[in-house]
Amino acid sequence: MGSLTVLEETSSGANSRKTLVNQVTVITGSTVGIGFTITRHLVQDGAHVVVSSQKQQNVGLVVAALKGVDLNVMGTVCHVGKGEDREQLVAMVLEHCRGVDFLVCVPGINPLTESTVGSSEQVWDKTHPQRAGPDACTLSLSPPSILDVNVKFSTLLRSQLLPHMQNRG
Repeated sequence: MGSLTVLEETSSGANSRKTLVNQVTVITGSTVGIGFTITRHLVQDGAHVVVSSQKQQNVGLVVAALKGVDLNVMGTVCHVGKGEDREQLVAMVLEHCRGVDFLVCVPGINPLTESTVGSSEQVWDKTHPQRAGPDACTLSLSPPSILDVNVKFSTLLRSQLLPHMQNRG
């Protein structure tokens, strides 16, 4: 993971928008790329953001970088494809934040080199090879499909968080 650009000046030269103060946002896949950009903008707007990613090192780097410029963030490892990770994420959010206002699901895979637009059903059923084991050389027996990662797992997490989101209004 390269260096993180934590603050980005707005066109007016200020980073003073705080429209999301007291709002809790959970973001999956939030330590690189689009997920990190969303994270950065939400914390700059005053939200308390819970970042998550499959890799502890990435979570640690993002949390440290954002806290280092006094932004309100915490994080945990969460592979959205693992039920126990989703449960741990929900439990942490409820314990430390007492609820959640927004969920942003960013994880996604596309093992193809071309667009999925117009792709056949067989392409959607293709699986994403997932490494397993300490040496990361063996493949898991049942790797998730594109729909599992991009839709199913995020929907399951949403189902776990939705009652808590409704309680906050």
